Amino acid sequence: MPALSVNNIVKRYDKFTAVDRISFNIDEGSMFGLLGPNGAGKSTTMRMIMNIIRPDEGQIDLFGQPFTEASKNTIGYLPEERGLYQKMKILDVLQFLGEMKGLSGTEAKDRSLKWLDRFDMGDRAERKVEELSKGLQQNIQFISTVLHKPRLLIVDEPFSGLDPVNSQFLKDTLLQLRKEGTTIILSTHLMDQAERLCDNICLINGGKIVVSGELAAIKRDHSSNSVVLEFNGDGGFISGLPHVTGVDNYGNYMEVHLHNDVHPKDLFKELANSELEMRRFEATETSLNEIFINLVGGPRK
Repeated sequence: MPALSVNNIVKRYDKFTAVDRISFNIDEGSMFGLLGPNGAGKSTTMRMIMNIIRPDEGQIDLFGQPFTEASKNTIGYLPEERGLYQKMKILDVLQFLGEMKGLSGTEAKDRSLKWLDRFDMGDRAERKVEELSKGLQQNIQFISTVLHKPRLLIVDEPFSGLDPVNSQFLKDTLLQLRKEGTTIILSTHLMDQAERLCDNICLINGGKIVVSGELAAIKRDHSSNSVVLEFNGDGGFISGLPHVTGVDNYGNYMEVHLHNDVHPKDLFKELANSELEMRRFEATETSLNEIFINLVGGPRK
């Protein structure tokens, strides 16, 4: 039985169809990437999963059952737009939000203190939310989302605005929650994070599914003959080499796309005779970011 089953859902606003016949299943205890550009229909889909809005057509089952009022406390939701009571003390706001999710006052306080210690914020429990930096406020928002131990956790752009240290800690926390059996839906624009964390993905655009399924299979089906280069020097000439079909140039880092019948060693021989100082030469599979760009295309008009 999947943790979540989304079957042929549709949502219309007047003549505009925001979500058009989307279906996917999510296995319990997995991390699922719900991906797409701005305006793709991700937020509308998540709101229907949480029963904030209802689909015009289709069915959503949570842990094998249609959504009920009791289902709300099995879900934790971290929205992209954060919002906390700025004038309240951190422990008070966490305890309040925990009680809103069905915890007793004592249980909410005990869990809040444990999570604050886990985030190395135990000494800030009596400070007001407004005294924290934006990144630390995001940590508090995350704690409030998982305080009641949801079976399904939905996180929308969870890494937005976090510094590298807090991003790493949040990533480790999500992986630990998955290990403990929590089912996680990750909605993000950061394809590298989705590629490293997700078991399965659903990429949507214009309210429709572009590609969906196991991430490894999607990458295999959309792979291209590519090489990653890191170097010192001017690599501008690489795009004009006969074996090359295109490059993604980042300065001293480059993803080079080759003709299908070309072996990477042929490119290596050409570069070995150049004046470039090579630091890295790696034949690699197509990144999820490149697949995203290829399937979705350019900016929406």
